[in-house]
Amino acid sequence: MSAFPCSPVDPIILSMAKALRIEVVSDVICPWCFIGTMNLEKALALRPDVAAEVVFQPFLLDPTTPPEGADLRERLRTKYGADPEAMFARVESVARAAGIELDFKKVRRTPNTRRAHVLLEHVQDASKRAKLAKALFAAYFLEGKDISDVDVLVSLAKDHGQDDATVRALLTDEGELAKIQVAAAEQASRGIRGVPFFVFNDRLGVSGAQPPEILCQAMDQALAGG
Repeated sequence: MSAFPCSPVDPIILSMAKALRIEVVSDVICPWCFIGTMNLEKALALRPDVAAEVVFQPFLLDPTTPPEGADLRERLRTKYGADPEAMFARVESVARAAGIELDFKKVRRTPNTRRAHVLLEHVQDASKRAKLAKALFAAYFLEGKDISDVDVLVSLAKDHGQDDATVRALLTDEGELAKIQVAAAEQASRGIRGVPFFVFNDRLGVSGAQPPEILCQAMDQALAGG
């Protein structure tokens, strides 16, 4: 990592914006991805000299989740063999520090997220896609909505300027859902086993919900060619 501090930049160099591509490999039901995405947003706000294109790449936390979803607590007990409440408390604490009022009491089920990823994949503008990703995280973690439900997703898409009929057709297209399955598997073939995972300019990978300062250092290193 670069030792350069993460700090606001003198306005005199703003006209010399540095281009940076940031891939965010994530799943919209991953709380650490929500935290990591918000931390990236803060890091970018601290670096106005960086012209960043943020590209979300799909990852499926549990590819075996049925289309109708599953009970979250039951799923976690089966996976880890322990009551998940202590895990929830830890995540909520870290989320609050990142400015997210996450409350797992509102989150009862774990949905199949392929439709949510289809929705994101078909938003071409990177900034609009980032806003929609944030809205999906909020709908699930802050409002307890079922983000596998077509009507819920159509409503979210409409709020972000998408056409109802077009979105509904995409979300019910089995071919589009299959593409997400393949794309998510490709992330695993890159060696990515956990999310969030950030890739800066195709050369530097950073794993986990890192604080803004670490993400700023990663930006510096990627821009320096490291």
